Amino acid sequence: MAQENFNDLVAFVTVAREESFTRAAVKLGVSQSALSQTVRGLEERLGLRLLTRTTRRVSPTAAGERLLQTAGPRFDEILNELSALSEMRDRPAGTVRITAGEHAAISVLAPALDKFLPENPDVNVEITVDYGLTDIVAERYDAGVRLGEQVAKDMIAVKIGPEMRMAVVGAKSYFQQHPWPELPQDLTAHNCIQIRMPTYGNILAWEFEKDGHEVRVRVEGQLVFNNIAMRMDAVKRGLGLAYMPEDQVADHIARGELIRVLEDWCAPFPGYHLYYPNRRHASPAFALVVEALRYRS
Repeated sequence: MAQENFNDLVAFVTVAREESFTRAAVKLGVSQSALSQTVRGLEERLGLRLLTRTTRRVSPTAAGERLLQTAGPRFDEILNELSALSEMRDRPAGTVRITAGEHAAISVLAPALDKFLPENPDVNVEITVDYGLTDIVAERYDAGVRLGEQVAKDMIAVKIGPEMRMAVVGAKSYFQQHPWPELPQDLTAHNCIQIRMPTYGNILAWEFEKDGHEVRVRVEGQLVFNNIAMRMDAVKRGLGLAYMPEDQVADHIARGELIRVLEDWCAPFPGYHLYYPNRRHASPAFALVVEALRYRS
């Protein structure tokens, strides 16, 4: 096969999987116009339309789907074998792709990588922040991060963080105008800063447990955010109560900037785990990242 045909197939597979010339161009490091011309050239040589292009999305035709199913897995095998060849290097090298939620990325991954990366200059780590339960195999991630109770049983799970607790907090200025909630159900009368899970679009229920009794409260409020920083800013300004990871508000509570309520209803739960499928050829770079993240109490 001519070299240009091989490169054109790589371009087609990437566009078909991403369902977007824009995202595929970014992934391949080329311009969108050049990528479009490359795929069009492949179609002309084959005499077949491989992709259907609309203003909203790009999708493979029947011929394109057949080519994708045939060529895609083979490209994956080649990339995996190239990654495995790094075992022959003096130093592990390669890119490890991880998907994780914002809090896990901030509280667990970032501190561990602060030490790991300078000691392993040939290893790159790509972290994608995603609150959804991403299919790491379909999305071609090396690993994902979830709370221990959310890890599928067919995955290898490695504990990377301690047990966690949530905390309900509010500013002094808020409590000057509102009574303290004594039970989780009292939160329905409060202005609560809500959390929207970006992948599914739903509002997160606040979960509590005491003496084996579990309570889920559907709170209401004027503000809804999908990230930690904006919830933190809003609660410090007295705009409502927030449901936050305990480690993110501990210092603010200690300094008297925030007041914690319902602490006895916030029970600990399993912390973060790195999970990944059982693989035959895990690269040395990936193995190093796993060990760097492994939690040691």
